[in-house]
Amino acid sequence: MENRNFIVQGDICWCKDPQTLETRAGAFLVCAGGKSAGVFSRLPEQYAAFPLLDYSGRLIIPGLVDLHIHAPQFAFRGLGMDLELLEWLETRAFPEEAKYRDLQYARRAYGLLVEHLKKGPNTRLVIFATVHTPATLLLMDLLEESGLVSLTGKVNMDRNSPDILREAGAAASLAETGEWLEACFSRNSGSGYKNTRPILTPRFIPSCSDELMRGLGDLRRKYRLPVQSHLSENKKEIEWVRKLCPESGGYGAAYDGFGLFGAAADAPSAAPVVMAHCVWSDEKEIALMAGQGVFAAHCPQSNTNLSSGIAPVRHFLEAGVPAGLGSDIAGGVHSSIFRAMVDAIQVSKLRRSLLGLDEKALSMEEVFYLGTAGGGAFFERCGMGRAGSFEPGCDFDALVIEDTDIAAPFGLSIRERLERTVYLSEERHITAKYVRGRKISR
Repeated sequence: MENRNFIVQGDICWCKDPQTLETRAGAFLVCAGGKSAGVFSRLPEQYAAFPLLDYSGRLIIPGLVDLHIHAPQFAFRGLGMDLELLEWLETRAFPEEAKYRDLQYARRAYGLLVEHLKKGPNTRLVIFATVHTPATLLLMDLLEESGLVSLTGKVNMDRNSPDILREAGAAASLAETGEWLEACFSRNSGSGYKNTRPILTPRFIPSCSDELMRGLGDLRRKYRLPVQSHLSENKKEIEWVRKLCPESGGYGAAYDGFGLFGAAADAPSAAPVVMAHCVWSDEKEIALMAGQGVFAAHCPQSNTNLSSGIAPVRHFLEAGVPAGLGSDIAGGVHSSIFRAMVDAIQVSKLRRSLLGLDEKALSMEEVFYLGTAGGGAFFERCGMGRAGSFEPGCDFDALVIEDTDIAAPFGLSIRERLERTVYLSEERHITAKYVRGRKISR
């Protein structure tokens, strides 16, 4: 049995909150039973018998969290980037996703994705699959074998979709979802899934009928399942939702009416919800998200590539909206949440400049928090362990970074080394990767 009691020594940094970066040079990070027991300048006697892994001179940081990725789109990332969202979906995303009805194709494509993810800095992911149950279960099996922690969803879509993907009505979609959930529960109750859980996944309101959305709301309440979808990504999409749900009073309010938004006052224990993008969320929608604890998955590269806009992340933080970062493969080209951190800083500067706003751009501390503890909080809300930090009790998700070849001819603080790592690191700089105290084979 793998030993999940050990100590790593190195230059350690993590965020306690969006403004506070903790750094410890030459410190000891203790893993006890797969969880962090804390960071110590001097090793407590009670851990003296634990094996010591000496990573002196290297950075040790929490594993990164991707709150929004489309697994089937990995195969065509980097293609169609001259298109805007709705055209891109019709010409690139939907035709590719239809291929996953072929399980052999799905195995090849998902195998490439999972091998890629094992090599990168992300340790936890919230994933869209496709409408196909066998392929979704295959993806979940591969993710479980990888050691990564994930929430993965079979997609629902029964209207305004191409024939090759559209499900045969709400009843058929809900029945298929029920079969998928039963298969997931069976794996979870046996010796199967330990790191992989299901998440309800209506693609977005335009692709799901009212009957389907209400049925998914019922499933959410029945099984206390988390939910992921898209929200206020594109102006044309928002107008489309307004026409489909004229009585709702807004995009987020429409989800809320179907029982697929946050935890309302009368249901405080409801499973959490993460909404991708939220580029054009207005004051009313932001207040609804904050009040119900709905997570925003900020996907800056995708929002740039598909001409969607720039999300008001500063406003999210100030309003109390829980938030993290997403790669949004393949709207985003790069899977690494390091890249999402860089893009988040850059687009926040453009938002301030282009819109003439008197607001601060995002800091390195803030984006590092979003990509670690901020996203990790969603997994904690889902009952999958605290993540993205080294505070005692957090799951031991960690990266060891060898950054000597991105050093400078002058002395650098740990904070400065982290900043250069965020901007300049590559897969080859990751010396070791741990998830829940287990070393990931890369």
